Amino acid sequence: MSKVIVGMSGGVDSAVAAYLLQLSGYEVIGVTLKTWQGTGGADSRCCEIDDAQRIADTLSIPYYVVNCMSEFRGNIVEPFMEAYLSGMTPNPCVLCNRCIKWDKLMSAARTMGADYVATGHYARVIRLDNGRYTVKTAEHAAKDQTYMLYRLSQEQLGATLMPLGGLSKEEVRGIARSAGLNVANKPDSQEICFVTDGNYADFIEENTDREVPGDGNFVDTQGHVLGRHRGIIHYTVGQRKGLGLPLGYPAFVRTIDAGKNEVVIGRKEEIYSREILCEDTNFLSIPAPSQGERIRCRAKIRYHHSPREASVEMTGSDKLRILFDEPVPAAAPGQSAVFYDDNDCVIGGGIITESIFKDTLTQ
Repeated sequence: MSKVIVGMSGGVDSAVAAYLLQLSGYEVIGVTLKTWQGTGGADSRCCEIDDAQRIADTLSIPYYVVNCMSEFRGNIVEPFMEAYLSGMTPNPCVLCNRCIKWDKLMSAARTMGADYVATGHYARVIRLDNGRYTVKTAEHAAKDQTYMLYRLSQEQLGATLMPLGGLSKEEVRGIARSAGLNVANKPDSQEICFVTDGNYADFIEENTDREVPGDGNFVDTQGHVLGRHRGIIHYTVGQRKGLGLPLGYPAFVRTIDAGKNEVVIGRKEEIYSREILCEDTNFLSIPAPSQGERIRCRAKIRYHHSPREASVEMTGSDKLRILFDEPVPAAAPGQSAVFYDDNDCVIGGGIITESIFKDTLTQ
């Protein structure tokens, strides 16, 4: 009987993952990674220990808590705040999965003599004919989480089980109810786990040691001043609501210039790009291509973006550019671009650093 460490957040997905693995004959051990504690001592949505302990008790499985708050702050929270202060829009979950969640779960597996680690992600781990591991999109696209998993290593994927890849959320909740798990109807978390109210600006102001940029100018693409903004940490590329600019036409955040403390505003047609630059790349289904090599794929530039036809060309050892067949809107520096093949498997991805705008594009 194989032993598996299940990362348990206290939510319904990881609870059902543990239950299904138990039904399949695995020796299951529950582990919660304590990553963050909010104001007043409240746990973050990724480590609600009381709920996770009750789930483990219901399933009669051993349960442990691993404290990694210091590593989480240094490797996830601090870079998150630094990115916003630099005018970028980070996605901390992408980085956390590799360098905190999987790293700590695999460390626990080695300590406890487990063969695998498992999570409640909606994705499927597969091994390809070339011997490499990758993740394939969930059967129910509405919950697919492969975008968040492209940075995992081959070693991590080779030791990972994801039992929810073929299930819908409704099916998972139904399984939880039938198993008597009291989190069956627990709401999903919609925000970053350590910013529970979704107000990133307030979080940064309360937690950073750096000086937070104050108000500055909204400018158009020619540099004309359009009004005043509240501070760059209040804005993200592609944002339309909350700008407070009565311009007489729909206006969007096109770029954020931290050096000038300016937020550049554009019309809808001015936020589209055909070419996007990325760095800090990671490849799953194939080894990293050689410089100058070009591959066809479908690429998505944020979690809820539908993949679009594109070519990816390596421009350096860890850099690439994406050439989309049709332009895409609001590619935000700091977000990830993730590439898929025709079989819905993740080829790889990278962190967006720049969009090459085409101001003559029509809608």
